[in-house]
Parts: sequence; structure tokens; C-alpha cells
Amino acid sequence: MKSSLGAHCDDFHASTRLFFKMELSLEREATIHFFERIRREFPAMRRFRRRDENALILEENDAESRSESQRWVRLEPGSLRWGNFAPRERDECRSFSKFVLDQAPAHLTLSDLDLDYMEVVYGFDMEYCGNHDQLIAETLFRDHPLASLLLGEEAVHTVDCQPYFGIALSPQCDMQAHLEIKSRTTSYEVRTGEYDSQLLSVNLSVRRYWGFEDSRDLTGIHTRMSDIADELAVSRVVPLIVNPLALAIANRP
Repeated sequence: MKSSLGAHCDDFHASTRLFFKMELSLEREATIHFFERIRREFPAMRRFRRRDENALILEENDAESRSESQRWVRLEPGSLRWGNFAPRERDECRSFSKFVLDQAPAHLTLSDLDLDYMEVVYGFDMEYCGNHDQLIAETLFRDHPLASLLLGEEAVHTVDCQPYFGIALSPQCDMQAHLEIKSRTTSYEVRTGEYDSQLLSVNLSVRRYWGFEDSRDLTGIHTRMSDIADELAVSRVVPLIVNPLALAIANRP
């Protein structure tokens, strides 16, 4: 069962990215204890592997389908990342994040001086076999002043329409929100008319920079960021971006 945020898209995922100012040493004993503590709390997270870029990943066994929920954690020298793929409810993401943030400072010897910024990211993916850029332009910009450029008589095809917006949520600009609409259509596909079915993505991220005020309460800050992400997703991103794109895809031949 999908969460309400994922009701109108093919895939929904929520993740958090915590970036460091200095690279971690990732000592073996401390790192193993960190992942072991997570595995004890979430026994299904049994798949442990290492990537070439010196990243360590612990995740639940591969889901049998994209609709099944799956947790993961990724640790590398410059960042700690974790998330839920296809969460059944929003509280599932929050409780997992709280546990990771409760464990990370002690096991990885993190101080607030180590932290650069944190992002809470909501991803909405919709599968579409066709020109993603044309779909975005026609759905979101048909009544926009830029329509004369994107959809004008001289525009045989729209080949790049990937809006990216950012707003500051505080006077100091330490809290920000960013929205990206990501196309995966290539010029070759447009030229030949032969399209692969690929995911068109809408990504909402709430970002918080460190160093502006007291930042030691990681879980409290994450809760506040998640509240903001929920509000923006429910009131803006889903009704104004995700739902119109999903409807346009459903109405295409």
C-alpha cells in the first residue's frame, strides 16, 4: 500500500542526506557497530555491500516489486544518506530517520561542527514512454509567458524543459526549498520517434545549512524539515505539479 503522497505516481521515495564539512575516517569498528545497531532495530536490513566510490550500503533485501517498502542507509566519507522507497505511511520515514539520527553522532563521533547541510528529499516518479520535455512544456507552461518559446510555431520539438526552482524559507537563507522536474528523454529518441519507457521525476528537497543558530538537536531539526516538506508537497507540489503530469500521461495514447 502506498502512502498518500505516492497515490498519483508510479514510485514515491523519501530520503535524507546529511553532508559533512570534513571527510570521516570511517574506522572499521565504529562503522560496523553503527550498521549492526541499525540491523538489530530493523532485522530485514541484511544486505550489506560496498561500492567502488568507497560507500557502504545497508538495505533491506530487494523488494519483489516496486510497490513494496524498502529501507536503506548509505555511508561515505563525505555524507550519510538514508531513506525509504515506497513507504506505506509518512510516519514510517520519520521513525526510521529519528533512529538513524539518534545513533549516528555517537557511533560516527559527529559534532555539529562537522555538519555542512541536511536535505529532506521527496521523489515522485512517473513512467512515461514519450517526449518528457514536450509533456512538461505542454502540461505546465501552455498558459505561461514562455509558451511562445517552448511551444511556438518555430518549435518543432521541445527537447529540454527541466525546471529547477529554489526559495529561501528564512531571512538568513539557511532554510531553503528546491523543486526539480527531471526529464530522461534524449535527442536521439526525439529524432527517431522511438522512445523507451522511462521515469519522469519530480523532486522536492528541503535544505538546512549549519552555522547560523544552535544546531545540536538533529532529530528536532529533521522533524521541522519534514513538516515543511509535507506542507509543500501536499499544498503545492502534488496538486500543482505531480497530479497534472500524471493526468497528462494517463490521457496520452
